[in-house]
Amino acid sequence: QVLLVESGGGLVQPGDSLRLSCAASGRALSMYALGWFRQSHGDNRDYVAAIDVSGTLASYEDSVKGRFTVSRDNANNRAYLQLNSLKPGDTGVYYCAAKSPYSPGFDDYTDYDYWGQGTQVTVSS
Repeated sequence: QVLLVESGGGLVQPGDSLRLSCAASGRALSMYALGWFRQSHGDNRDYVAAIDVSGTLASYEDSVKGRFTVSRDNANNRAYLQLNSLKPGDTGVYYCAAKSPYSPGFDDYTDYDYWGQGTQVTVSS
């Protein structure tokens, strides 16, 4: 199985940027489609973005379109989520998740099999 570790979170002000990283070990990241999810106040993990195995296709939740960018570096077993123009509503724990590219779905947390421990992002003035 693949092990995922997120990093890069922090406390920032509205309008600031952060770059989250997801480092994979155990199995090649190139075997998996990836998603990023956000959990706030103990609620369900909400879909943020997803990217296919090759990095060619990316998808975003409507509220982050134009502000967040998902990418991956399969050669180095890493994925990234660039967060720009951050808003207080973006606050939460961000999780990287992996799934087989052959299983259906991509925008629900139940679609994914492997999860990192999460990294906290807090946007506050």
